[in-house]
Amino acid sequence: MSDIAIRVENLGKQYHIGGKRAGQRTFREALLDTFASPIRWMRGERKAFETFWALDDVSFEIKQGEAVGIIGRNGAGKSTLLKILSRITKPTRGRVELYGRVASLLEVGTGFHSELSGRDNIYLNGAILGMSRREINQKFDEIVDFSGVERFLDTPVKHYSSGMYVRLAFAVAAHLEPEILVVDEVLAVGDAEFQKKSLGKMNDAAQKGRTVLFVSHNMGSILQLTNQCILLDRGRVISHGNSSDVIHEYGETSKKSGNFASYAIEENKHAQITEITVTSLDHKRIESHPHTEPFLINLKYQVEKWPIGSYICLDVFNETDVRILWSADVAKFNELTQKRTAGEYEARIRIPENVLAPGHYYFTIAIYAPGHSTLTDVKDKAVSVEIIDNGTFLSHLGIKHHAATVIALDWNSKKL
Repeated sequence: MSDIAIRVENLGKQYHIGGKRAGQRTFREALLDTFASPIRWMRGERKAFETFWALDDVSFEIKQGEAVGIIGRNGAGKSTLLKILSRITKPTRGRVELYGRVASLLEVGTGFHSELSGRDNIYLNGAILGMSRREINQKFDEIVDFSGVERFLDTPVKHYSSGMYVRLAFAVAAHLEPEILVVDEVLAVGDAEFQKKSLGKMNDAAQKGRTVLFVSHNMGSILQLTNQCILLDRGRVISHGNSSDVIHEYGETSKKSGNFASYAIEENKHAQITEITVTSLDHKRIESHPHTEPFLINLKYQVEKWPIGSYICLDVFNETDVRILWSADVAKFNELTQKRTAGEYEARIRIPENVLAPGHYYFTIAIYAPGHSTLTDVKDKAVSVEIIDNGTFLSHLGIKHHAATVIALDWNSKKL
């Protein structure tokens, strides 16, 4: 008997953007298109659409009992792959062979009815996910205990907070017992305690010999849960092997040496970043910098409208894509009520010495205007810098720093 759980051969998925093919149109769209076509023809317009391959010639095999991480940047094709494996969408070409019952945790809460109670939704959602009533009865108390919503079990879920809703949905899905478990970023939900429980549940599945596919941007979770990893980039498999090796390769291939980024003004945005630069304190651009010296993240941004509650923030990611630092340009609540008049602004963010450990770091700058999506502007991993060890005792001993930060704390030792 073969020990293969999943076999993927020459898999491809093509999408169309900028237009819809006839088979994808609603009746209303087809009717409007019929009336609009003569007008477009008189104007000399042609309705066209572009195509792109979300997955392109993807092939791999996963053995039974393996826990495999799927990693890659946004748009690499990770979620598309999982949707095909979960039979949510069909491939354009290629084939997939699955040996065993498959359960997917892609969009937790699908199938919940807002008017029904939590109790009723456990049975409804469990049935949708393929559990029999007997299975649900056997696991009911465990599901409720895991979710932590026992007090509100007979309350309609429309009155639940978003956290309660997702915890209950995840609890139902997590208690399936399939041969193949497909998981996409669900560990990002809930508080830290619930995330720990969720990761533990996935780890239990792997320890019991079930095949687990896990997509996450948290490389720490990938390392903890998986022993194998697949790296995707632009719809293609770049690497498949030991998780730590593939994650290291991901970090190396993802590195940017750019210390400068500029952006054109967009008409539909009323607050936007126009320039980001990484410099030393004397304003010289840097690609690498000693960890014992401070440096600057400089940005320019344009404001036309500034709603109350808006702010600018900085995210710092390490080379395994883990966010290790966050900071905002407001520190107190009352600062959020101060409006900024129209014009061009400049800001300098000082990164202190002895904070970032030696390694490669990426910086995301974002303007957030809660409730105003057209005013929000995010420059994801726009610039980066290499922090180098310029002579600590660790470097002399040939030891690599294993922490995200290296802070010079006050040590006071004395003989007793």
